[in-house]
Parts: sequence; structure tokens; C-alpha cells
Amino acid sequence: MTMPTLQDKIGQMILVGFRGYEVKEMDAVARDARERNLGSIIYFDQEMADTHMKGRNIQSPAQVRTLSATMQKFAKTPLLISIDQEGGRVNRLKSTYGFPETCSHEELGLRNDATYTYEHAELIAETLAGVGINLNLAPVVDLDANPNNPIIKGKRRSFHADPEVVAAHAIEYARAHRKHDVITCAKHFPGHGSAMGDTHLGYVDVTKTWHEREMIPFQRLIEAGLAEVIMTAHVFNATLDADRPATLSKKVLQGLLRDKLGYQGVIVSDDMEMKAISGHYGLENAIQFGIDAGLDILCFGNNMSYEVNIGEKVMNIVAGLVESGKLSEARIDESYQRVMNLKSKLKAI
Repeated sequence: MTMPTLQDKIGQMILVGFRGYEVKEMDAVARDARERNLGSIIYFDQEMADTHMKGRNIQSPAQVRTLSATMQKFAKTPLLISIDQEGGRVNRLKSTYGFPETCSHEELGLRNDATYTYEHAELIAETLAGVGINLNLAPVVDLDANPNNPIIKGKRRSFHADPEVVAAHAIEYARAHRKHDVITCAKHFPGHGSAMGDTHLGYVDVTKTWHEREMIPFQRLIEAGLAEVIMTAHVFNATLDADRPATLSKKVLQGLLRDKLGYQGVIVSDDMEMKAISGHYGLENAIQFGIDAGLDILCFGNNMSYEVNIGEKVMNIVAGLVESGKLSEARIDESYQRVMNLKSKLKAI
């Protein structure tokens, strides 16, 4: 096997969304997978950036299965094909497209039956595996810590207010997915549950509401060997870092997650197009600060705004940052190795 180039390594650090129920050879995302070693993609069912367009990537189980198989054929390195299939309101594979009904995390937490959570998560994992999706951007392990939280409590995405109960259900959820060779992603570190605002819409400061117990579910998953991917929160907490939100903070990602909690796995950003990041940092600065802080995969859902060549654009920015000395190639190597190590755990595609 030939040695990976810098471009090959950078490609593995990028996760992008795209439009279409099918992909053709000359589509941007197919070219990125084939020529630029794009590492990951994400499916959505609804188009957000263009109100005239309704659908996005999901029409039926057979169509999604074909889309996944087609993308894997184009890929230079097997892709992480991801989706937000938490259950309940955050549910891309809906029953209207022919997929099974799902429960929200809140419903599972209220039931508080570990066996039931495992069985329900297994149904989700089987559904994903059946259509070629190998990375579920779930479970949410944020605490139900603020009744007025619009994006966690408001969408019934938290298992419970007690971090140990959250951890217990998250462990069952992750175990069930692992049984079916689907990787899970705990989110949103170091905790979004106490927030008053929504980072999709803008700057969210949790300095006065966040508590370190919000990290306990992440810690339990790490201790159980079930934290393969962890997603960051775009929240700002002056106690943890007086300058930058968690996604762009070395103090949070390196100091807390890696050094304090001992996490060795992949760190993925929440969508870099969310206003908490895109509204306050230029694209190049956000990419530089994020990778420098410790991000291994940068997520560009390409759905809050749409740019057909977003993958190529981001990869070129990262390459430019390395060439100018703002990022070291050694730092890129670290993330590349973590991503490839994660992919080595996938069943042969």
C-alpha cells in the first residue's frame, strides 16, 4: 500500500453533507471520496438551506441502501456514513419513509428500563446497518438540567437529570449498536443540557449554569470502553476557557477530555456551520482553532447553508494552514491515525 499523502490524511478529517437521493460519478461528493480521500459523510432527510427543496438524502430503505453502497464504491478509503438517528424528534429515518418508529431518549429515561433501552437501541442499530450507515451521531448524554433548554429539553433529547442514569442508558445504547457494528458518538462535550440557548442560532454562554457533573456520562462511557467518538458542544464557558467555545478550546478538548478523562478516541465537532461558530469566527480561523484544539473530524453538514464544493474548500484551507506553518503535519498525523484506528474496527465494507 502506498504511503498516504498529506491530502489523504486531511481528507480523512472531513465530514460533509450533500444533496441527492443518488450520487453520480462526477458529483462533488463522489469526486471528494475518490480523489481527495474524503473520510466521512452525513445524511439528512430534510433540506434546510433551500425552502423550495423538500427532500435531501432519504426516500426509502432501498434507496438509502443503494446510496450508501454507491458512495462506498467511490471511496478511496471506506467511509464513515453518519446520521443523527437518536430517536423521537431527532430522527432522520422516519416511519413516513418506511423505517421503524423510534422513542426519544426522554421516553427511554422515563421508562428507566435498561433492557428496554438496549432492545430499542438494537432496533435502531439494525435499521442503520441494514442501509449501510455505520456511524450514529448518538446517544445524547447531555443532562436534563434546564427545563427551558430549547434544543435538548425542548426536543426531549436527554435521558434524565441524573448523570448516572444518563450514563446507564447511554451504555446500553452504545452496547446495542456495537453488536451490529455501528459506531456511536456521545454528545455534546462538555455538556449542553444546562444551556439557555441553541448553538444553531448563535452564541450560547453556560458559564453560570454548567456543572462538572455534566461530564460524568462521558466519563462512564470512556471507563466502559464504549466511547469511540465524542462530539463537542459549541457552548462557551468562561470558567473552562475565557476566550473560546468548547469546540475550539484546547483547554476543554485536550485539558479536560483527553488529559483529565483519559479519552483516546476520535473527537468530532458539532456542525461548524452553526451560528455559534460561523457567526463569530471566519471559516479559516474556525478550522485552525478547532484542529489546534484537538478536533479529529470537522463536520460540515452543508445544510444550514449550502456549498456544492464544501469538502474541497475545507481540505484546501487545512492544507494551506499546514503549508503556512499555522498547523503542523504532526498534528494532522495524530487525527489521521485516530480516524484510521476507528475505521479498523468496522466490519469489512
